[in-house]
Amino acid sequence: MKALSNETRFKILEWLKEPEVHFETASQMPSGCDFAGGICVGSIAGKAGLAQSVISGYLVKMQKAGLLESMRYGQWTYYRRNETGIQKFKDDIGKDL
Repeated sequence: MKALSNETRFKILEWLKEPEVHFETASQMPSGCDFAGGICVGSIAGKAGLAQSVISGYLVKMQKAGLLESMRYGQWTYYRRNETGIQKFKDDIGKDL
């Protein structure tokens, strides 16, 4: 619950539900990579209007909670929703995200 107690973290989870709607194509994982839906940390930080270091901390907290998964590609890290972890969280609290 603590991972989603922050409004920005909750918004990030919502944005990543439909990354093609909320982020430019350039923000998404390069073609040919097997990590569909992944969005670069810098793009998430830009949309949130917060420093990349702050967003990185938020994303790590959400990943540790099982809500996100990540992949490093070159010098960039991409994040996407972990639907299995989100479903477990929803089952535990009885809410829809």
